[in-house]
Amino acid sequence: MNHDDAQMRVETGYVSGQMAKAFTTALSHADAATRRRAEERLRRWEQVLAGMSDGTLAIGSRTPVDGLPAWVTPEVVRGGFATGEAAAGGPLTSHEIEAARRAGVPADRRALFLHHLTDAGMAELGALLDSGRYEITVPETAALLTVAWLLRAGDGDAALTLLEEIEPFAGRLRFLPQPSDAPPPDGTVVHRETVGEVHDRLGERRPNQAVEAMNEALAVWNPFADELLAHWLETVESGQVASTEPEGWRERGSELLERYRRLAAAHTLCSKHRRPKENLAVLRTALEEIVAGRGLNQRRRGLVQHAMDSMVSRRGAPGSPRHTGLRDGQSLVAARPTHHALAQVLIARMSALPRDAGLPSTDWLTEPVTEDEEDRTGVAAGSEIPGSLRRPVDRALSAPAAVLVERGVIPSAEVLAALVPRLVASTTPLAYRDDTLRSLMAAAYRAFRKRRSLLLLNLEHQVRLEELPWVRAVSGYRREPGEARRHARVALVELGEVALRGFPATILPNPLIQELGALATRAGVEVPLVEELAADIFMGAFSGKFLRAAQLAADVLEGTLYERYYGIDYAAIRAIDDTAQHRGFQARTSETFAALCRRRAGDPGGRWVAANGMVIEQAQILTSHNLAALVHPIGVDPAPGRSDLARRAFVTVCRLVTRVHGNPRPLGIIKDAAYAWRQMLFYMALCGLEDQITLTAWIQDEAKRHPEHAVRRLAPVLAGLRHVLVGGRLDGGGAPETRPFLGWSSDGHWMRHLPARARGMAARSHRA
Repeated sequence: MNHDDAQMRVETGYVSGQMAKAFTTALSHADAATRRRAEERLRRWEQVLAGMSDGTLAIGSRTPVDGLPAWVTPEVVRGGFATGEAAAGGPLTSHEIEAARRAGVPADRRALFLHHLTDAGMAELGALLDSGRYEITVPETAALLTVAWLLRAGDGDAALTLLEEIEPFAGRLRFLPQPSDAPPPDGTVVHRETVGEVHDRLGERRPNQAVEAMNEALAVWNPFADELLAHWLETVESGQVASTEPEGWRERGSELLERYRRLAAAHTLCSKHRRPKENLAVLRTALEEIVAGRGLNQRRRGLVQHAMDSMVSRRGAPGSPRHTGLRDGQSLVAARPTHHALAQVLIARMSALPRDAGLPSTDWLTEPVTEDEEDRTGVAAGSEIPGSLRRPVDRALSAPAAVLVERGVIPSAEVLAALVPRLVASTTPLAYRDDTLRSLMAAAYRAFRKRRSLLLLNLEHQVRLEELPWVRAVSGYRREPGEARRHARVALVELGEVALRGFPATILPNPLIQELGALATRAGVEVPLVEELAADIFMGAFSGKFLRAAQLAADVLEGTLYERYYGIDYAAIRAIDDTAQHRGFQARTSETFAALCRRRAGDPGGRWVAANGMVIEQAQILTSHNLAALVHPIGVDPAPGRSDLARRAFVTVCRLVTRVHGNPRPLGIIKDAAYAWRQMLFYMALCGLEDQITLTAWIQDEAKRHPEHAVRRLAPVLAGLRHVLVGGRLDGGGAPETRPFLGWSSDGHWMRHLPARARGMAARSHRA
């Protein structure tokens, strides 16, 4: 079997597995909305499999859909698989149908396209350009606006060239922008969700049935049980129940039983009062017997006596100070508004706000309930909004990314990566002279960055913004780069600092690397930023920029703790010079660099996932996976300093290693811990010797604060650090303490089962 056949089998197996998951969810999930989403996923995966089977899909290519050029945004599902549909295709949207109605043309994309090439259509597009109130949902919807701008600029040739390129797809793709009521967004701030999205998310919350049942018990059934108890206590003489019957006792008992029936019909959340062995049920059923004229037998009398004695013994008699104090406290608990009720207050507060934007401040939304709101909702004035509701509201906060990271609104580097296209888009307009063109290109960039990455083979690169025909058509209207470069450079450094300061133990995710790369290009900074490669499709080659990144890392890390710990010879890496077109790959590759990574990984045979992961990890180590590039030439130096970043990274290492114990699938956690350790070593390597010694002592103390099983696993790792700190090197052989802490392994990883010697050393360290 050749490599292409093997690759096809892997891809088909992946698709079949995703189809099976979607089918199972669609068939058996309890939530109807989840089932519908799974059915849609299943439909898309069926399209993928059908396209692979009939040859209309070329998985791994930049042009995966037969008949569509690379610039067309494909519909992509998990794993980078194209479905065969275009993201700008499908049925007409509501705004396209409305546009066709206003224009008096058939509800057809080609008819709409042709209408907007008329004077009336161009006037409509010009009005949209001037107002800025449009939404570019997919990059293609910027095309007609670009044509309109070019014609207003007097550049008919460029407009005609653009039209000739997109016209063949006019009947299939959506080129018309969507009108919007919101003004263009402020490019200096971001928000995770719009007001409308937060509003709807809060509206989806359902009451907590357990809390509602508890409150019903406290507010309804406990007071009723007290009344029953007080009623039965009227019959007690010499400590014996049912020894006397005061006048009117049965009549009042009948009224109690009638009220019980009304309460039971109205309050159905708590079922405790129906359980035969519960005290309330014992007293009630006994009262029913007497009211019915049947009297109490010896057994039932004993049950009533026991229920009364236990209730009085536990809480005191109704009306006593102890009993009154307890019930008053429970009444306060029951009177507290539930999270569901408070969510309704927030929903009401947000109802009048624009749905399609964020908020410059959310503090006023989460202030205590007012008296006016109490009158409208019944929620007590002064009630505080809890943190569990404040956090969802904060997702609508519009602020600089650094502020959102600090407040915890952005909880991970992956979330940061999803938001930064809005920030990076703010640097795009500065390259253009015209204000309307600036806004248009910024909107096009934001839409382009939502484009999902394709699964690509042979080191092909994803489609770049400059390849879009409408972006290419206005490239001549870019102005002198000085101001734009300065702005991009500031944004580049700020984004790098936000990422490292916010998430010092996390490698930069690929979408964030793409944004940093785009900023670096605009800033005129030549820097090789390398993506994390997928181990399941890695083909054994590295593009030339991995070699350049490793050589750049040598400028920062040669002679440091980092080089000694990982046993790197940066001088030898500097001497490599063999990038060339090789083995049919689209990009130039370095066979020497790839061979070095394989050798450092122990020459794992074959191309199975673990072996690929080991080789890829060595490339990450040699390049520092972009950390060196951020330091130089980009110039990132986040406050409060590298020593602080190292400490925070090691805290993450300890947290992750603690989760290994008893975990049936720990390898992913071990990998993340090793990556966090590598980040820590990088920061530590750039500290002075005195700071390194202080850090090492702190690391030893910090490790001892964690459970013994974590200390045992960390012991050989820390022993290796101490060895390197005094000038030694780790070269990869022997016991764990003589080799670097790596995340990938072909033998299940030593951290799962520590050798006896390492356990003993760790135990002694823990006792010390």
